[in-house]
Amino acid sequence: MIHETIEDFAASIPGMGALMGLDLGTKTCGVAVSDTFRSVSTPLETVRRTKFTADAEALEVILAKRAVVGLILGLPLNMDGSEGPRAQSTRAFARNLSRRIDTPITYWDERLSTVAAERALLEADTSRKRRAEVIDHVAAGYILQGALDRLRHLGVSP
Repeated sequence: MIHETIEDFAASIPGMGALMGLDLGTKTCGVAVSDTFRSVSTPLETVRRTKFTADAEALEVILAKRAVVGLILGLPLNMDGSEGPRAQSTRAFARNLSRRIDTPITYWDERLSTVAAERALLEADTSRKRRAEVIDHVAAGYILQGALDRLRHLGVSP
């Protein structure tokens, strides 16, 4: 089920359990997961996107392997807060995915997450080649950490 607000999402997930964050792009999908206590987000991997079915199957494997209880998709809003074609594409992906899985899904504003990830990688003196390999799942980590911090502020996380 898709929840439009983080508050509704929080009410639908168990008190403990890992969450997964996604930075959905046209060619790749960055994946990050949290610990069971939802205190820290860890960038996991980047899934190369092909067709929806293959993309969904790859994510389902991670969901099962990590015992994920909730999914947070980065919503690429425009800088003025409006939704453009990329946000609509993300919502369509979430709708299609929700037909395949029972895991609660919500959105998190991902504006500037890739910029923050790029900045962190530059500060760590990461090579251009390595940055290209990891940028998507590092951005997913930023998206998920933002949501985890909000859940903690709401008093939902242990």
